[in-house]
Amino acid sequence: MEFHVETLDQHYGSAQVLRQISFEIAPGECLAVLGRNGAGKSTLLKCLMGLIPPAAGTVRIDGADATGWSAHRRSRAGLAYVPQGREIFSELTVGENVEAAARAHGTYGTQAMEEAIDLFPVLREMWKRPGGALSGGQQQQLALARALVTQPRLLILDEPTEGIQPNIVAAIGEVLRALKGRVSVLLVEQYLDFAIDTADAFVILSRGAVVEAGRAEAMTRDHLSRFIAV
Repeated sequence: MEFHVETLDQHYGSAQVLRQISFEIAPGECLAVLGRNGAGKSTLLKCLMGLIPPAAGTVRIDGADATGWSAHRRSRAGLAYVPQGREIFSELTVGENVEAAARAHGTYGTQAMEEAIDLFPVLREMWKRPGGALSGGQQQQLALARALVTQPRLLILDEPTEGIQPNIVAAIGEVLRALKGRVSVLLVEQYLDFAIDTADAFVILSRGAVVEAGRAEAMTRDHLSRFIAV
């Protein structure tokens, strides 16, 4: 997928929270967005997914102006969003969570559905458990599986490692690296080592504006840490 963001602005009341945001995501690559709390990262993702309209600017998907598209239409175009907090259906079983997403996108019973589930073996072991009975890390794996069964071309992740035990963080990292070349990823992340291990490029936000951007190989850990340290 070709995904371009051009001079995006957003306001909450009189406060401007995004200022002239521009970047692009190369097909099959992972772009990590870094920044301190309050930099506008989560707001940016909601604008890109169509959950809130931008005040100004353009979002392009494969060259088409998608700025006015609904979240549903963007999902149909190949975007999948895993928000901070995961937002699974806690009363449904693991299997019902996955199957609901697959049915909504016409992938139920397909090889694509099976391949997405196979990325997270623990989910098969817990297939009949309520989603709310899973640990935070297991719920994150479930949220990712729900997104992947839709066969996304761009996976949008808001802090997927937050509050998760290290072994599951490592497992999620392996999955994202396995997707490279097939699925583009837009990653908002506070865990710097995870972002460095996963991303091909970085965009740094500060007070709602891009203050730096570049390829991963051109940025050192010490340099990147300056933008997220409290």
